[in-house]
Amino acid sequence: MGYYLEVRDHPIKPKSKRSAAVRANRVFLLSPANAAGKRAQLLLREGAMFGLARRLRNGGLPLGEAFSFISGLYFRGKLAYASAFAAPPDRAPGVLVITACGGLMSPDALITQSDLCEISAAPVDASEPRYRIPLERDARRLHKQLGKNCEVVLLGSVATPKYVEPLLAIFGDKLVFPTEFAGRGDMSRGGLMLRCVREKVELNYVSIATGERHGPRPAKLPKIIVSRSTQNHSKSRAERSSR
Repeated sequence: MGYYLEVRDHPIKPKSKRSAAVRANRVFLLSPANAAGKRAQLLLREGAMFGLARRLRNGGLPLGEAFSFISGLYFRGKLAYASAFAAPPDRAPGVLVITACGGLMSPDALITQSDLCEISAAPVDASEPRYRIPLERDARRLHKQLGKNCEVVLLGSVATPKYVEPLLAIFGDKLVFPTEFAGRGDMSRGGLMLRCVREKVELNYVSIATGERHGPRPAKLPKIIVSRSTQNHSKSRAERSSR
């Protein structure tokens, strides 16, 4: 579908306050939301009248916003974290989203209801050509933009071959993942990444080729105490966005 071509000249700038001079170049690849799940069906339901569904039908919705609704905490955490800590080389995108059969896309790419159905029409499986061919095409294009000293951080499952197998063959030792992901479920990972953004602390990365991809389940994250005024502000924002 050629989405990756549309975003090459619009890289997402790193938002971290750290000096770019002491940071390695880093690009993030985010695993997709499940467009066959209940929240996706709600978003795509004919006649749905809540704000996101209307925007998806009328003019389009950014891919990142659509996937954040479909996946909830996990994708929202991935997108916030990647946007905060991306440090791409010149003219390279800082954050790209893996899709089921649309290759790599910018989270800012506007998609319509038909687009969402089209890019989600194939299973995310390393043996599925509709998924693998566009992904490898865009990954090779990205690899040419990165230079020698840029890591590619996969924010997604490394326990199965669906992302690791095609990406590792192209990026090799540049492909890394957060060591803190080992043993955590999706919700725990999402919460962890949102904490990192809030505290401006980056996770530790290890090569997928050589690192330990599995581990014991870590202790639960301590609860964050949110003030009543913050809760009321968040509630009012949510109410406005749903109108």
